[in-house]
Amino acid sequence: MTERASGTERPLRLGTRRSKLAMAQSGHVAEAVRRLTGRPVELVEITTYGDTSREQLAQIGGTGVFVTALRDALLAGEVDFAVHSLKDLPTTQPDDLALAAIPRREDPRDVLVARDGLTLDRLPQGARIGTGSPRRMAQLNAYARSHGLQIETVPIRGNVDTRIGFVRNGELDAVVLAAAGLNRIGRIDEATDFLPVDTILPAPGQGALAVECPAADTALAATLAELDDPYTRAAVTAERSLLAALEAGCSAPVGALADLPGDEQAVHEMRLRGVVGTTDGSTLVQLSITGPVPTSHDEAVALGRELASEMLAKGAAGLMGERAL
Repeated sequence: MTERASGTERPLRLGTRRSKLAMAQSGHVAEAVRRLTGRPVELVEITTYGDTSREQLAQIGGTGVFVTALRDALLAGEVDFAVHSLKDLPTTQPDDLALAAIPRREDPRDVLVARDGLTLDRLPQGARIGTGSPRRMAQLNAYARSHGLQIETVPIRGNVDTRIGFVRNGELDAVVLAAAGLNRIGRIDEATDFLPVDTILPAPGQGALAVECPAADTALAATLAELDDPYTRAAVTAERSLLAALEAGCSAPVGALADLPGDEQAVHEMRLRGVVGTTDGSTLVQLSITGPVPTSHDEAVALGRELASEMLAKGAAGLMGERAL
């Protein structure tokens, strides 16, 4: 759908959330699309329910609340395409929207931002750690239990400034954030510890972006597809397939990471790790499988389903609280 006005193509409209992080992410994609198409791209800021609500995410439907308003704007023709944090997308893709591109993933790890430059293993007894994620709470509390550490995980909401502010003003000893987000807004130097994935598995799709457009706009979808990274798409498809097969919503305490062990130049296998646990960390089911690098969507989905069935057999279903409807 190409429109011309006075001999020039109109700008492509990119829908984005208003947060500083979302604007930074969308700005990177906008620049890439400008280079691809030679067309101007303008950011259209959209406020979502997740941005205005003060309730905990688990109470208002999980991170999917950040997506609905952007998708509504796409379907109403108010924007041409949208950029999401992939971990916010519900696992079921609507037929009328195309997941046109998943660009190369940023660092998927979580990081600690703690007072006095503290690392996770040097936090004092009774440390108060802020996070809005049941997944992080479950794994932090499990780590503390296994290392004889007493901690309190404190539910928090807010943007990066707000969360780091809790540490700066002494309300909390530390907060846990995604490395990718801090990288994208140029604040990764504020991290005091990079949390190994063996300690805290990230959320499915963490560090990756999703570029969506109406499925009917096949020309735009084909253009955006040039931003796609096949390894990232295979990895996050396997992770999200695990989440879907566990019948867990995006606020469930589920962590997953698919990666390519060894030298990326000679990669033939993909390892998928998954974890689900109670938020107090008393019980975790943590398993992994390795298989050939998926060469199709169906193969990536199968890898996730296989690990999910093994985790369910080990009791994962009973650890997730209420199932997402």
